[in-house]
Amino acid sequence: MIRMKAQLEKPVLDCPDPRKLAAFYADLLGMQVLEDSDDWVVLGREPGMRELAFQRADPWVRPRWPHPEHPLVHLDIRVDDVDAAERAVLAAGATRARGTPETGYRVFRDPVGHPFCLTYGPSRRQDPRMGFDTTA
Repeated sequence: MIRMKAQLEKPVLDCPDPRKLAAFYADLLGMQVLEDSDDWVVLGREPGMRELAFQRADPWVRPRWPHPEHPLVHLDIRVDDVDAAERAVLAAGATRARGTPETGYRVFRDPVGHPFCLTYGPSRRQDPRMGFDTTA
């Protein structure tokens, strides 16, 4: 492979209404809208930090998950209080999607059906991106 500088910038989620789904994740993750148009919205914690994007898919096809013929990427969202986080995501429009065995995570679907997990519990090392202790 040719050597180059590369870093993952952001995942991009297809959806029927980028502004609506971006609002759900902005509230969940404490992010702000950095770019905003009818077909494209980018969120981040601060200007220039493009961390999560949403693009209009037309026609929209709701994700089928789990489905062995249609694998999906999903988001793991680390939380400090999984019970409080579960109440918050359900109130914001997410739905519960039971996973197995759900040790250290809980599985949900966002308002348009993308799977995501709330992850919790101690990790071996502190994640410097987190604003709370991930080792406790």
